[in-house]
Parts: sequence; C-alpha cells; structure tokens
Amino acid sequence: MTESFPPPSLGPDSIAEVEGSRGARRMLAVGGGRGGAGKSLVAQNLAVYFAQLGKSVILVDLDPTGANLHAQFGVTAHAAPPADDTTEELAKALVPTFVPGLSILPGPHDAIEPPLQLRAGRKSRWLSRLRALPTDYLVIDVGPGHAHLALDVMLASDIAICVTVPEPPAIEATYRFVRAAYRRKLRRALARDRFRLSLVDRAIKEIGRLPSPLDVIRVLAKSDRTLAELAWAELSRMRLHLTVNQTRVRTDLELAGAMSGLAKRHYGVTLDELGWVEHDDTVWLTVRRRKPLLVDSPTSKAARNIERIARRVVALTTAKPEPREPASPLAPVLAPPDHYAVLGIGRSSNDEEVRRAFKRQREIYATGGLATSSLLDEKELTVAQGRIDEAHDTLLDPVRRRAYDLSMFAEPDVGRDDAQSVPRPALAAEQLMLQSELAREIGPDTEFTGPLLRKVRESQGIEIAEISSRTKISKAHLLALEDETYGHLPAMVYVRGFVTELAKYLRLDPAQVQRTYLRRMREKPVS
Repeated sequence: MTESFPPPSLGPDSIAEVEGSRGARRMLAVGGGRGGAGKSLVAQNLAVYFAQLGKSVILVDLDPTGANLHAQFGVTAHAAPPADDTTEELAKALVPTFVPGLSILPGPHDAIEPPLQLRAGRKSRWLSRLRALPTDYLVIDVGPGHAHLALDVMLASDIAICVTVPEPPAIEATYRFVRAAYRRKLRRALARDRFRLSLVDRAIKEIGRLPSPLDVIRVLAKSDRTLAELAWAELSRMRLHLTVNQTRVRTDLELAGAMSGLAKRHYGVTLDELGWVEHDDTVWLTVRRRKPLLVDSPTSKAARNIERIARRVVALTTAKPEPREPASPLAPVLAPPDHYAVLGIGRSSNDEEVRRAFKRQREIYATGGLATSSLLDEKELTVAQGRIDEAHDTLLDPVRRRAYDLSMFAEPDVGRDDAQSVPRPALAAEQLMLQSELAREIGPDTEFTGPLLRKVRESQGIEIAEISSRTKISKAHLLALEDETYGHLPAMVYVRGFVTELAKYLRLDPAQVQRTYLRRMREKPVS
C-alpha cells in the first residue's frame, strides 16, 4: 500500500527558494542534556519535513545509549557497525525508509564491539566521513549527555538544537551541556598551544566545578588579558538553538525565551529560541504505530509545532549569511550590569515599560523558578533579586534616575538597543521568509482564510496570547478562527466582530478580511 504524505505548510515561494539552494549541504544535530526530553522526536520529524520538501535527507542515529530511531520507520537496526569508517562503507550502511528521499543510518543496536565513532582516536575521522555523504540535509540524533562525541558533533553542525522539557532536572542538564560545550570548544581552539591550554585548565580547577563561560573568562582576565580576550572571542562564535518539548501551561511556553535571556546574561552564550512542542497524546500514539508524527498525524497540534520549528530551521539554512561581526570589547563583559541591563530595557524606556520589565524579571528570578534551575545558587539568586529591586526603585524615581544616568553614562541616550535583549535569528529569518511570500499573496482580491491569517500573524512575530490580551478575544476563539473550526465559534454576529478586531491588530483591511472570511465560513460546512 502506498503511503500518502501531506506537504508541509511552507509557501510556494519558500519551496522555490529551498529548491534553488540544492547542493548547499547542511548538517543539523539534535542533542543537549537529559535523555527522554524528545530529541528523537524532533530529529526524526525534522528529517521527514525536509524530505517532504523534495530534499535528500540522511537521518543518523548517534545515541550511544538507546539507538532506536529505526523503530519509527520499520527499519531493522544494524547488528554490527560498518567494517570501516570510509564514506563508501557508511553509504552502504544507509537504509531507505518509506518516506521518499529519506534514508536512515541506524545505530548498531546489538553490536558486540563499540561503533567506530566511539573508539579512541576515530571520532574526528568518522565525523568528517559522515559529513562527506552526498545529501542535502544530514540530521543527527546525538542522544543525551555531554560526552566528547556529542559535543563535537553539536559544535561542528550548521544548526545545533538542544531539546529540553519544563522540568528542573532537564533544565539543569541543558545548562550543564552549554558549559561543557564551551569548555570543549575552548580547549580544542588551544589544542596546539599547550601553555595556554594549561592556563585554561588551571582556571577551571580554581573555580572547582564545570564553570560558566563568563566565570572562566573572568578568572583568565586576572592573569592573562590576551588569553581572556581569545576565550571571549570563542564564546562569541558559539551559537546553540533551544526547543522546549511537552509544554502545558503559559510558563512552559515562555521557558525557552527565559532560558535564552539567562544564558546570554550569565553565560554570554547565544541560545536562540526555535519554539516549543505542546504536550500531545498523539505523539504517544504515533510511537505505538511506529510512524513519525508528521506522517501519522500531520494535523495534530504537536505536528504543527514541529512544522513551525522546521520552517524556522529552513529559513536559517536558506538565509544569506551575514558578515560575522567582531567580538564586542571584553571590558563590558567583566563589569557588573547596569540597572537597564538588569531589567532588559533601554535607557529611553518609560515608567510603564520599567514596571512590565520588573514584573517579568521577578517572575524569571523567583525562588524555585524553572528557568533558573541550577543556574544560580541560593546566594546568587538573592543577589540577582536584590539588583532587580534596586533597578526598579531607582528607575521609577525621576530624581534618582537622573543622578544615576549622569554618574554611569558619559553620553546621553541616542536610542541604543535594549541592553539585555536577546537576538532571535530563527524568528527573524522566519519572518523575512513569510513576509516575502505574503507580499506576493495578498492583493485586492485575496480571500482571507484561517491559515492565511495565521501566516500574517507569524510573519509579524505575534503570539496568540498577545492578541488575546489586547483585543479581549479568547485564545480558544482566535485559534478556532485560524484553524477554521467553525463549530467552536459563537454566533455569526460575534465572529464578525472578532474578525474585524483581528484584522485591525494585524494591520489588514478589516472590510476585505471580514467579507472574504465570513463568505468562506458560510459556504463551508461546520466542523
């Protein structure tokens, strides 16, 4: 029986752009932290998504503790690893799946000897041979933990995705992975300079635990400023991405953004938020059916979440690379943050923006908060809370704020960026891609559907919760408008008002949106 694969929700212009980049090889690695967080779920469905775009994809099972990706594709696991780590031998070990264009390199499930990539002195060679395989996308399920192979694969990939769940042990493991990845990156950069490498190892021993990157840099700066600047430059070039799986409540949805901000502030690491995957029993059912989520239940909410993550990855991999900026000066990194940086706002922020930022930071740094799990000890958390309170009190008092600005800043504010804003390249790339498509799709005769309204919203980086808060339309009704589940909407007179307010918020023509959407609603059977 022939399988049917619905196309992913990517517009024709984006598909053309992706097709135009054929031959541009990309390696994606999914790993970071604790087992059971959903790394295999994300990896296998990203691979399916790319294959549905017409790309050639190889999915690699590199989980040394539980290689079982083969089970989701009806593939038999290898009983033994390839005889050699040449590209030819690896290519022979590839197994086609029922998804056109997608092959899998299963893990040696019942091997007696360890696979080649785990043997001493073979990791780098195996990785280079793997990357030489002829394919458009190489998606690697790295598995849990921060062993050297996992770190090397994540650091060598074009897109490295850490997956966590909203639980303290998983968040702790993610932060530990970030620290271990930086230590590995710095040591590899100094591999041929034994003297400086010994200084780094001494600094880490002085700290007494697996340290944060900024802690290493601060210790190095006391004895060797040049080495500290090199360590800062390596940190500036390090980029990871973050996905939160099994989200249930509002704080879970905000976790990735909070962790991104905390990683930037306390570690100096760019941890770009890719999105979240909602808790969905459909995921469990697809595992029982031994099929990937995007094949078995492509319309489920978890599948839609993963599609959006995949779309952002596509946008990142197809966007023109921006020229790499040199690392910022080291001095600001070593200095304590000013009040504006503590609240994550700019110096031109008004009182209302200060209050909102204060409330947000107090939630993030609350005692027992999820995002700060293992990041700060009790003493450090108390200090951080005190800084937030002090920043709030100072910036809301006009006299104290004026005196503070005069004492801290030599120049007046000229509209600088928020001191603590975290760059979100994935979101920006996705928005540019969607805006390019919408410029061609929307015109005077456009019929506005639910999916088109969702696309407009996502192109502007607006979340459902934000629209609900401003328009007072419930999230359930907004989702029903986008999903076109008319049976979940109230009477037509109320829907007319909802559509009008939504169009105004999205800066669309309310009359055109209302006319075309309601006409479609009248013609389509209630579901």
